[in-house]
Amino acid sequence: MTTETPAGNTAGEPELLWRPNPDQVGDSQIAAFQEWLRTERGLDLPDYQDLWSWSTTDLTGFWGAVAEFFDVAFHDQPSQVLAEERMPGARWFPDATLNYAEHALRPGQGKADDDLAVVFHREDGLAQNLDFGTLRRQVAAARAGLVELGVKRGDRVVALAPNCPQALVAFLAAASLGATWSSCSPDFGARAVADRFTQIEPTVLVAVDGYHYNGRAFDVRPTIEQLRDSIGSLRATVLIDYLGGGATLPGQPHPVVDWAELLDRHAGAELAYEPVPFDHPLWVLYSSGTTGLPKGIVQGHGGIVLEHLKALALQSGLGPGERFFWFTTTGWMMWNFLVSGLLVGSTIVLFDGNPAYPDLTALWRLAEQHRVTYFGTSAPFIQSCLKEELRPAERFDLSALHTVGSTGAPLTPEGFRWVASAISPEVQIASVSGGTDLCTAFVGAAPTVPVWLGELSCRSLGAAVTAFDEQGNEVVDEVGELVMTRPMPSMPVSFWDDPDGSRLREAYFETYPGVWRHGDWIRITPRGSAVIYGRSDSTLNRGGVRMGTSEFYRVVESFPGVADSLVIDTSGAGQADGELLCFLVLDDGVELASVEPSLRKALRSELSPRHVPNRFVAVLEVPRTLNGKKCEVPVKKILAGTPAERAVSRDALRNPDALQPFLDLAAQGSTA
Repeated sequence: MTTETPAGNTAGEPELLWRPNPDQVGDSQIAAFQEWLRTERGLDLPDYQDLWSWSTTDLTGFWGAVAEFFDVAFHDQPSQVLAEERMPGARWFPDATLNYAEHALRPGQGKADDDLAVVFHREDGLAQNLDFGTLRRQVAAARAGLVELGVKRGDRVVALAPNCPQALVAFLAAASLGATWSSCSPDFGARAVADRFTQIEPTVLVAVDGYHYNGRAFDVRPTIEQLRDSIGSLRATVLIDYLGGGATLPGQPHPVVDWAELLDRHAGAELAYEPVPFDHPLWVLYSSGTTGLPKGIVQGHGGIVLEHLKALALQSGLGPGERFFWFTTTGWMMWNFLVSGLLVGSTIVLFDGNPAYPDLTALWRLAEQHRVTYFGTSAPFIQSCLKEELRPAERFDLSALHTVGSTGAPLTPEGFRWVASAISPEVQIASVSGGTDLCTAFVGAAPTVPVWLGELSCRSLGAAVTAFDEQGNEVVDEVGELVMTRPMPSMPVSFWDDPDGSRLREAYFETYPGVWRHGDWIRITPRGSAVIYGRSDSTLNRGGVRMGTSEFYRVVESFPGVADSLVIDTSGAGQADGELLCFLVLDDGVELASVEPSLRKALRSELSPRHVPNRFVAVLEVPRTLNGKKCEVPVKKILAGTPAERAVSRDALRNPDALQPFLDLAAQGSTA
């Protein structure tokens, strides 16, 4: 890879940080796909933008080509690619049957019995490697164990487990049977887990007895006992001795089975796959659940197989010989995305623990130890490394690394610069944006597309992403609503318990009928790259000038002494002329009075005079969801006078006590 300086850029264009090396482009899967299209379809699409345009205009041609290029194993062949092109309700690959687990485990390139499938590392040093042969044998045994417990096609299997091999094996076993999977991280509270699992009426719960985090062991058995009492559909609990203490549970109200004993009892079982329809439920993911019960988002076997083959092989450059890591828990869609690395024959690297324990070098040490080639993390983690002035490449051998992925929040230009400087200028920065709703990134990167400072390199193939103004007109190089104008196979099959589809339509299609509104601000550049500006329902609208919250956080959270922040514009939240409020979490020993004048000056010069807050308020914590996202909209509602119980579900929050200062402020009527 080579880098270029801004000297060659035209006026107004951002700095070019990274350009693909021609030799590596030629060896990429996306180049192989383009050559296949030339020879098999007579399509000459040498430029990424041309390929993207074709992929979003000829949906039948593109997704049919993806299925054929990756040799998707249909048991019953589809009668066509797309029977009905409408949103919601597109009908993909009617009459086809297949199975996700078969694609993850079938022998092929990179998946010989002795090829490495899984690298597992726990923060306390526990480590384990599984080759594909061992993984297949364990999945076969777990599959037979689930059958013994009465699991059949269409049943739900749920897990309270960390990012560990047992969770992966249980998921693949359930999928192989045509059972539907769902999982939560064991640090979720009992109410938060029950709010998710009770909805889908699971028959089997797979759970660890405890977990390690930040140098401590936590016992999960009290949570398991509450779940067993509250989920009336459960017929059995499978207990994983994860802490190594031989933990047990009482045998009532239903049987408890030891995980290791279950697999031993079925050692040597045959591995088989239940062919299911293309849209048969593979898993249920959940919305944040900050207001009301979390929505159960159902995605199908076929849609996820096609989307993840495309996203991992073509967009991410992954395949045999790669070691794919993303820091995640089983309660975030990135776990589902990570384990799909098996579809393309990559080794997946699972880490369980605190990414900052014993310090912020923990994951970089992991990358060195396990020769990670694609290192995925969150934008806040990169910002934390930047603020700590870490230089990982000076301490660790990261020579195997070719890509750093970032998601969860917009990555600031300073974060881009830090990766290029502290890791390597030859590493591709794959800042990506998508969502649980599709379990993928629909704006991101590709091995053949340059990286510009502060920008997501491209729109993903097959993703008809654009920006709309308030009238529903497409805009280029202007900030607008992120929308998708044509369907994708991994869009939700349905929401759970939404028989008439009304909740799904309300979630995505009310603003622009027939067009998916995602809820983010985006700017599409003339080059086809993009910038995400944060949630459109928490926009800062001051004097008619709209601005995404990400721009505000970029300025504020770069300040020494500021650990975190939350900005709320109360205009339009029940107040005609509200305040702009900035809540600051300050480092120990830092006083608000010492940082406020400098912050005001910086915001005035870097954003605009309109975007200088009326007030700064010091708080101990920013309220965050269980997946770590800032609660901008619920706090805005609280400050507008919405009762707390209607504005947010405390059980959906990682730190519910952090709401109290905002409740106090609303009670005082101080935002008027």
